[in-house]
Amino acid sequence: MSRAGGITNAVNVGIAVQADWENREFISNISLNVRRLFEFLLQFEATTKSKLAALNEKLDILERRLEVLEVQVSTATTNPSVFT
Repeated sequence: MSRAGGITNAVNVGIAVQADWENREFISNISLNVRRLFEFLLQFEATTKSKLAALNEKLDILERRLEVLEVQVSTATTNPSVFT
C-alpha cells in the first residue's frame, strides 16, 4: 500500500511541477510582451513628439505668412492706390 501511495505522491508532485513550469512560462511570456509594448510606446512617443514639433514649425511659418497677407489685404482695402 505504501508503494501505491508513493507513486500517487510522485505523480502529484510531477503534475504540480509541470503546472508550475507552465505558469512560469506564461508569466515569462506576459512579461516579455509587456516589455515589448513598453518599448513600442516609448518609440512611438519619441516619433510622435518629433513629428508634432516639425508640424508646429510649419504652422508657425504659415501663421506668419497669413499675418503678412492680412496686412497686405488690409492695406490694399484702405489704400488701393498703393498697389497701382
